[in-house]
Amino acid sequence: MYPIMKQTLRSLAACFALCLIASGASAQTHLRIGLGDDGDVLDPTLSRFYTTRIMFASICDKLFDFDEKTNIIPQLALSHETSADGKTVTIKLRPGVKFHDGEIFDAAAAKYSLDRHLNMKGSFRRSELSSIDSVDVVDPLTVKLNLKAPFSPLLAQLTDRAGMMVSPKAAEAAGDKFGLHPVCAGPYKFVERVAQDRIVVEKFSDYWDKDHIFIDKITYLPIVDSTVRLANLRSGSLDLIERVLATDIKSVRNDPKLKLSTSVSLGWFGLLINQNNGPKADNPLGKDVRVRRAFDLSLDREAINQVVFNGEFVAGNQWVNPQSPYYQEKYPVPKRDLAKAKALMAEAGVKTPLTIDFMVVNSSEQRSVAEVVQSMAAEAGFDLKIRVVEAATGQKEAEDDAFQIYMNLWSGRIDPDGNSVIYQSCSGPMNLGKYCDKEVDALHEQARASTDPAVRKAAYEKLTAKFLADGWIIYLYHPQYLIAQTVRLEGFKPMPDGLLRVVGLKLK
Repeated sequence: MYPIMKQTLRSLAACFALCLIASGASAQTHLRIGLGDDGDVLDPTLSRFYTTRIMFASICDKLFDFDEKTNIIPQLALSHETSADGKTVTIKLRPGVKFHDGEIFDAAAAKYSLDRHLNMKGSFRRSELSSIDSVDVVDPLTVKLNLKAPFSPLLAQLTDRAGMMVSPKAAEAAGDKFGLHPVCAGPYKFVERVAQDRIVVEKFSDYWDKDHIFIDKITYLPIVDSTVRLANLRSGSLDLIERVLATDIKSVRNDPKLKLSTSVSLGWFGLLINQNNGPKADNPLGKDVRVRRAFDLSLDREAINQVVFNGEFVAGNQWVNPQSPYYQEKYPVPKRDLAKAKALMAEAGVKTPLTIDFMVVNSSEQRSVAEVVQSMAAEAGFDLKIRVVEAATGQKEAEDDAFQIYMNLWSGRIDPDGNSVIYQSCSGPMNLGKYCDKEVDALHEQARASTDPAVRKAAYEKLTAKFLADGWIIYLYHPQYLIAQTVRLEGFKPMPDGLLRVVGLKLK
């Protein structure tokens, strides 16, 4: 009997252990999110990629955020007050906030983060906060931003990476390696990153709004192929995916296990033309505005929308979508005019076909758009040679003037300034084509200086007329953010910036 009893006890012990494991596994909730690419450095000061902003939504809280209607709301700030002359903004901070390393978030930490954005070598936030002359600590929970001049988009800038707060202790210790292990004050703390494979974060137990955090762990999985992302969602390997193909909308909606969320992007999709950035710009498209206008007139934006996106996107020719109060109705989407395009090419004395390098990021939709653009432009005398690259490679080559046309997606900001200045101003960090017009710069400053929407819209009207006539960007459309999820996930709200906010999410 003893051997039998011993075996029985071992079996019971093994069963008990398995039950404990199963109990632990079921107790911890794990959200798996499929991303369209891997993003870039996890440092809010140095980051540029849209995908990285998605991950930051769980790691790094900002001074302000905005709601579904783009109304600015407090996050790490509680309130703000702007002086009568518009040159001082005083911000009251939320008490009781901790960074992931246990350090206290206070006015000194806020000043440190803002100064870091302004002064760190390689900062991509510097231009966004360039209106700030200095930051003062008024008291432990109050900071004062002293501006060089009134700057109406400031709070909007602080709803994004420019408003993200980092732990001074961790940032000082890590220096320019901070992005390898970011330490912020968001609902989740960074655990690990494996390049091109996963980013893992875990719930921060001392988060200031911890009562609304219901998921223990999130894994972000970069899967470039959108068809594979959707297949993983259907199989249950993922719980939520972004950048669903427009051609998959119907099948997602018809799947009872899935739910689709949509919102028109604040941003834009366009073609960047190298106008003055090195030897690659030395061609008729880069040097002659008539050739650029011919290229523009060869394109049918609505046809691109119908062919590639089943008509689900919004054809556009401006840096804000038609829902924006700053959209310029006076400049509607132009109709395709092949005869005029050919006439402009002849007037410019261009020998056709004109061969142009066309750099395109490796995604199925962007490749499809490129092929339609290539076909349309060919009828006007352009021979576009499509060159497919990975996202990071494309950005690097564009910065190094190794492009003639570069297909670009800008994810968008709630203020039109955030969609335009960095691309259109002479010193803009995303002005990869080195376009420069002092009149355009002056109109941007005019729009920035006023808080009166009518004054700002009037400035943007003049700016639109000028930039659409001779600028270096051909705007094509405004995407729909298409996000699919399992019905097991509750609480998700689509937002006009396309970012996946995790506060309030629950897995059934």
